[in-house]
Amino acid sequence: MAGAIDLKDIFFVEAEELLSALEEGLRAIQTGAQEADTVNAVFRAVHSIKGGAGAFDLKPLVNFAHRFETVLDALRGGQLQPEPALLGALLHSSDHLADMINASRNGTETDPELDQRVIVALEAQAGMGGHKEEEAFVFEPLALDGPFGMDLSALPLTSLLRKVTLTFRPHSGAFASGHDPAFLLRDLCGTDEVEVELDQSALPVPGGFDPGQSYLGWTVTLQTERSDREILAIFDFIEGNCDLTLEAEAETPPDPDGPLPETSLAPSAPVVVAAAPVAAPPKPVAPPKSPDAPAAASPQPASSAPSASTGPRPTIRVDIDRVDRLVDILGELVIHQAMLTEAIEQSPGFGSVEVDRSLDQLRQLSRQIQESVMAIRAQPVKPLFDRMHRIVREASMAAGKSARLVTEGESTEVDKTIIERLADPLTHMIRNSVDHGLEKPARRDEIGKPTEGVVKLSAAHRSGRIVITVQDDGAGIDRDKVRQIAIEKGLVPPNAELSPQEIDALLFLPGFSTATEVSALSGRGVGMDVVRSEIAGLGGRVGIASVRGQGTTLTISLPLTLAVLDGMVFEAAGQTLVLPVSTIIETLRPDIMMRHTLGRTDSVLDVRGRCLPLIDVGAALGFRRTLKPGEGEIVVVVERGDDGAIALMVDGIRDQRQVVIKGLEANYGQIPGIAAATVLGDGSVALIVDPSDLAAIGPNPSRPNVFLAAE
Repeated sequence: MAGAIDLKDIFFVEAEELLSALEEGLRAIQTGAQEADTVNAVFRAVHSIKGGAGAFDLKPLVNFAHRFETVLDALRGGQLQPEPALLGALLHSSDHLADMINASRNGTETDPELDQRVIVALEAQAGMGGHKEEEAFVFEPLALDGPFGMDLSALPLTSLLRKVTLTFRPHSGAFASGHDPAFLLRDLCGTDEVEVELDQSALPVPGGFDPGQSYLGWTVTLQTERSDREILAIFDFIEGNCDLTLEAEAETPPDPDGPLPETSLAPSAPVVVAAAPVAAPPKPVAPPKSPDAPAAASPQPASSAPSASTGPRPTIRVDIDRVDRLVDILGELVIHQAMLTEAIEQSPGFGSVEVDRSLDQLRQLSRQIQESVMAIRAQPVKPLFDRMHRIVREASMAAGKSARLVTEGESTEVDKTIIERLADPLTHMIRNSVDHGLEKPARRDEIGKPTEGVVKLSAAHRSGRIVITVQDDGAGIDRDKVRQIAIEKGLVPPNAELSPQEIDALLFLPGFSTATEVSALSGRGVGMDVVRSEIAGLGGRVGIASVRGQGTTLTISLPLTLAVLDGMVFEAAGQTLVLPVSTIIETLRPDIMMRHTLGRTDSVLDVRGRCLPLIDVGAALGFRRTLKPGEGEIVVVVERGDDGAIALMVDGIRDQRQVVIKGLEANYGQIPGIAAATVLGDGSVALIVDPSDLAAIGPNPSRPNVFLAAE
């Protein structure tokens, strides 16, 4: 029973990949890519989902997929043209197919009436409205386009007994994919009269056997009434992982006006239906049969010369909990390595060349293990980005607008935990871009913009962080309106003088909304506040930039991983703190002439002609009073979330080391200026500073600063 559950889980995982291929193909067709390969890929995705669902008796899913693929079959056959209305219906059906798969995964079902309405709408767009509901599809694993690229529609359907000879040799990749030739042969033989001949000519001599190779083949002769397409469909899911050849007696159709023949078929020359030539399996090494026969070549190890057709790289599926446990162990390893280093450095024998070499090797091994474990958890953001296409479609329909999503950097890899927790913030951001950012089609036409708005979603690695942007080409932020709403809601005083950046930051305050009425998309004032809170919970920050009439850009900056980071350990007001190395631009000892005072409390530092906000870390975190000019010795220049920089004043720098991130939100909530904590080598706890949040606090913590919401 456990094996069946595992296989069903594998089906749902593969179904997600097929759904991604389905939507990607439909979007390609929508943009004008009408190549036969693209349409065939879309059809095969739905067909494969139907086949897998049928294996687990998911009847509603099978019936929906069957009627869906019927429309796709007409599209690939040229009976239908990819008109915008039809493609819209196909995308909607793809979304509903995803809902049905998710429901089946959770052990539930979607509303049968909704299933019917979706497919009827699709068939109406395809001109197939005459489909009768009583003609419900009963699953039979028949391949319409056939395995190995064969067009089975051209093969004859026969109900007469005939002789069929099939040769079958699996590749090594078939076993790696979980295929068992015994089950395939069992289904092939069925109840027919059969003769099976084992081909073991490829077996190596003793000592040359490789368990990863495939050495056996079979020749099966059937006396059957089954058609060629029914026989070949048995091997549909092993396509590309075997050699398969089918030879069948040619049929002589009976004379409809004459008597039925005594024999079902007149024997004739065999017809080769299909062959899938691939690299030949390893040849056996056998002694010569006679003195005159040439000597056999000396045996070669199977791994000495890789085959030209190695197939897909082998993979394994691992429970994510096991990987999380490995990450936790890695964190403990890093902590204990730091403790060991601390103890050795304080011991009387410290300074030995051998000890130093061993410690250095231990640090290198720890880093290699960390990078390997993090690589296991790293996943491309493409599946997450693919889900956002549906969000744009649904949001544009609800808002009465025309919009499309453009994505870049889908192959950017991020920690799996971050990807899972990014779904909700991105959904809010994209909905806001469509609802608040893009103009109505009529308005866009008036001002000379294309009636279809564009939302661009991109991801990239930058300075050891992952940066995700959501950019629209809409109207931009109406700052006068935003300021007026903030005053009416009591969020800022009427006489407040706010910069454009501060006005933009108001959008992230709790309860703020520019919508004049509550709709399915907006109006309740929880969207962007939720975004800020969830991104902060990931140790990230959100920035916003807008140009009136040209659009708005939202930027999320996140750490690549939530486990281990390289940190610079420093001191401020007698406290040991850690700063992420990825944010540091430079360190310097400033001259007193480089520091300038603004007002009574604020200061800036002139760094090569660039004035940067100067923040005393100890004072900003409440550890001491603000230092006077000339008291600070060391300044660390770091990046902030809006591509700017700030200067942090510290008392001293201790060293650089890997630190394990320990979250504080569960026990202490969100602490301004602090991202997390870590355990140092001496067992003490050090706080990890968030430079962007320090910039939001500013030099004087008692002064209100609306940037706390935007950063």
